[in-house]
Amino acid sequence: QVQLVESGGGLVQPGGSLRLSCAASGFTAFGFTLDYFTIGWFRQAPGKEREGVSCISSSDGSVYYADSVKGRFAISRDNAKNTVYLQMNSLKPEDTAVYYCAADPLASGCSVSGYGYWGQGTRVTVSS
Repeated sequence: QVQLVESGGGLVQPGGSLRLSCAASGFTAFGFTLDYFTIGWFRQAPGKEREGVSCISSSDGSVYYADSVKGRFAISRDNAKNTVYLQMNSLKPEDTAVYYCAADPLASGCSVSGYGYWGQGTRVTVSS
C-alpha cells in the first residue's frame, strides 16, 4: 500500500514562497522505487473541483504544469529520499487551496481520475 504524506503548507503573503513536500512510502518492500510512479500535485479550492497543478511522469520524466502556475511553480523528485517537492513562488491569493500529492504507476498526464494513491492534503493560504 502506497502512503503519501504532504507537508509544508501554511499562511503566506502574496508574492511569497512555500515548498511543499510529499513523502512516499509503502512500496520499497515490493522492490519498487519512487520513479516507478507518476507523481502529481493537485489542489482544491473551496467550492471548486480538484485540479492538476503539476505532474512528473514515471516513463520519461516529462513534466506538466497548469497554465495558472507556469513560471511560478516547480516540481521535483528525490528518489533517494522517496520525496517529491513543489516549490511555489510568487504566490497569489488564487493559489489558496488544499494541496494533495498523488501517485500511480499507470498515470499519464495530470488528470485527477488517473491517480489511485492520494495523501491527506496540506492547506496553503495566500493572504495579506
